[in-house]
Amino acid sequence: MPSENQPPSSGAAPEALRDLLIEMNDLKRVRSAGREGSIAERLFAQGWGLLTGGAAPDDVALDITAVTLAATRLCDLDAAFLTAAGLSEEAASAVLVAGFDAVTGELDPALRERLRGRLAPRPAGRPGPLPGFVAALAQQPRAGVTCPGRARILLEPPENHAEHCLIVAVYGVCLSPFYRADPGTVFLAAMAHHFHNAAMPDAGFTGEMLLGDHLGPIMATTTAWALAELAEPLRGQVERARAVLPDDATAEGRAFHAADCIDRVLQIAQHLRGASTTMGMVLDEWELVHAGPVKGFHDRVLADMRIP
Repeated sequence: MPSENQPPSSGAAPEALRDLLIEMNDLKRVRSAGREGSIAERLFAQGWGLLTGGAAPDDVALDITAVTLAATRLCDLDAAFLTAAGLSEEAASAVLVAGFDAVTGELDPALRERLRGRLAPRPAGRPGPLPGFVAALAQQPRAGVTCPGRARILLEPPENHAEHCLIVAVYGVCLSPFYRADPGTVFLAAMAHHFHNAAMPDAGFTGEMLLGDHLGPIMATTTAWALAELAEPLRGQVERARAVLPDDATAEGRAFHAADCIDRVLQIAQHLRGASTTMGMVLDEWELVHAGPVKGFHDRVLADMRIP
């Protein structure tokens, strides 16, 4: 339940989580053969399938966050692939835990242990039918950088709303101890915070300002369309979680808005980081031509060809 009466946390936002959040953001761009969409897009659908299948939001929040953290390094080397490739459930779990451990050293220790335990072998929840808004949000591109009175800055390829919602939800869980927030509420609110964009094209801040007084009623109508796809008790749970979205008056609101802001900025930072990367950085710092039995030969070929 939202912890409305808890005081706000003191001090600055948790900078120690910065590198983890930057790395996790790339799951919006990682794809694999034979799998539709990015890892983040697929985890968004997986989360909603578990929710409509009757799993408790608190359990789904922990399960999806744990899997997302493991995927931050392992990408699509997930439990389904590892067991299909011949590993036992126990061996696959150990690989996932190794991936999880590689990136979670700065997480709140109590939350880290709770999440780590979700990667142990256990019966999987039975997913329910996916609401139509899941596919619609995956097909709906985000607006890019918009500002009233200015032309938009559109960076290709754009993320979609399913990817954004999933990453904000997992960021929110990771940030929840700092803000003393309930992680299940933050997760569910984030997973549902763009319900209106399942039907409403995203014209960004510029479009919202141009809609003026029409914005609120249109958002209410399109949000109601998405909510109508959910049966009780899930619909009521989502509506209660979404109550934290308007402001930062609650711990859950603070955790959500921190996660949302961080994701929006890191999405753009990723494009700028790629554009500012030099060949010297790639060769020297990232060791594109890495150590091995033929590195000397590789170096001579590049030198002879005057590449780069």
